[in-house]
Amino acid sequence: MTGRANRARLIGAVLVVAVLAGCTSSKQKQIDLESMSAEQIFALGEQALEASPRQPTAGRYFAEVERLYPYSEWAKRSVVMQAYAEHRRKKYEDARAAAQRYLDLYPGDEDAAWAQYILAISYYDEIDEIGRDQGLTFQALQALRVVIEQYPDSEYAKSAMLKFDLAFDHLAGKEMEIGRYYLRQGHYTAAINRFRVVVEQFQTTTHTPEALHRLVESYLALGLNEEAQTAAAILGHNFKGSPFYDDSYRLLTGKGLNPEARGQSWLRTIYRQAIQGRWL
Repeated sequence: MTGRANRARLIGAVLVVAVLAGCTSSKQKQIDLESMSAEQIFALGEQALEASPRQPTAGRYFAEVERLYPYSEWAKRSVVMQAYAEHRRKKYEDARAAAQRYLDLYPGDEDAAWAQYILAISYYDEIDEIGRDQGLTFQALQALRVVIEQYPDSEYAKSAMLKFDLAFDHLAGKEMEIGRYYLRQGHYTAAINRFRVVVEQFQTTTHTPEALHRLVESYLALGLNEEAQTAAAILGHNFKGSPFYDDSYRLLTGKGLNPEARGQSWLRTIYRQAIQGRWL
């Protein structure tokens, strides 16, 4: 091993200890890093990420690799590692920016699927509670769909599909939360509009049985018995074992009605699709 290689390795070891101790100045880092190879600086970034994932140190090392060795393979790898490091720190906007930069620069690279996945989960992990604005949920769905459709054979596709389903369910939960509020306030038409969205657009989510039951409640409150009966018929056809069907059945029979498809409302179309196996 040459004297230069020995010196670089020693500097690397000293810097790792110094970083972990929190006692290395920015100026000293700059001087030392410039005497090191791209691989050695990259290794420092990996070690810092492992030791202190919530600190910005790792991202700075990866950024230095890109600055000092801009055309190297290590620089390319450092861009996606910056995205990963920022996501680990919960700096989601910075993670998305780095991931998007990687995708812009190296769209056909083997780590492009990983970069897209980091971009997607940086939206997904920022999704707030159901009661908050759901703009991030839409963005997460769009980014996760890219992973699923463009990288179906990647190791990230399965996780992306799971998160897509959960985010989709989250949006349905938002509609339900608003619909329940309107129902409690006696604004039945507004409530029906929200529950209809769930039945028509989010029918594969866990919220569909309740949405159908709430439609039964809302339509009965408005005296629209045929619509209530049809909603209950759909509920019984697809979710007969659900407690929501039991509740709807009791509501209807208590008024001398039965769950059956009646009339020509939008629910009758849904009922036909359910019978034909084209709904859900």
